[in-house]
Amino acid sequence: MKAMILAAGLGTRLRPLTDDRPKALVEVAGHTLLEITLNRLRAFGIQDVIVNAHHYADMIVDYLKANQNFGMRIEVSREEELLDTGGGLKNAAHFFLEPGADSKEPFLLHNVDIISTIDFSQIVRFHVTNDALATLAVQKRQTSRYLLFDEQGQLCGRRSGSPEVGEVRQDELVRPAYSTRFLAFSGIHVISSRIFAEMKEEGSFSIIKAYLNLAARGEKIIAFRADGSYWRDLGRPANVSEASEDIRNGQYSVA
Repeated sequence: MKAMILAAGLGTRLRPLTDDRPKALVEVAGHTLLEITLNRLRAFGIQDVIVNAHHYADMIVDYLKANQNFGMRIEVSREEELLDTGGGLKNAAHFFLEPGADSKEPFLLHNVDIISTIDFSQIVRFHVTNDALATLAVQKRQTSRYLLFDEQGQLCGRRSGSPEVGEVRQDELVRPAYSTRFLAFSGIHVISSRIFAEMKEEGSFSIIKAYLNLAARGEKIIAFRADGSYWRDLGRPANVSEASEDIRNGQYSVA
């Protein structure tokens, strides 16, 4: 199984930590975000990984070389212009469609700026059992941007806005649903390779927008509930400090 790490963002929310480095090389308790993610993937048995890069891309290349790619086969997908999450994935399609690749084998897509204990084995098994195009690890927690799923657990829309901070809540339904559940996305997906033939968007675009378009066309984009798992977004310096404390007190392990 292969994986992609989304690491091309500018990391503006992480400033000043990203003033002189990409967010992938921001450290948590002495370990870079990229190292932590790679270790998680390798522990699951993944050896083939592609990492997209834009901001300080050369630093990521040099870092991987200095660490012998952590014993893995790693390719860097350079983006001269930011392609967002969907465009970045589509730009890396060659890695998943190379000659000899099993077109039926799914791959894992993982944001570099999140850490979690979400069980990759379980989400992959859930994805395959349900014959989904994409499976999104989600949780019931507070966020300003929810994804909406119907009674069968299939993506049917999204919700934005936080009334508690004065924002107007807006729901966007892309297909009818008798009832909906609003869940927070974790930044971890399992995706079937045929998605590259189905994504019609070009250039820079969000993978969530692509998912909504695919769901509107009847494609199976499903929720994997990971409510009991540890999860933390490391998008801000305060989050990094909190994660470092979690590691020190044994709540999360980078081993």
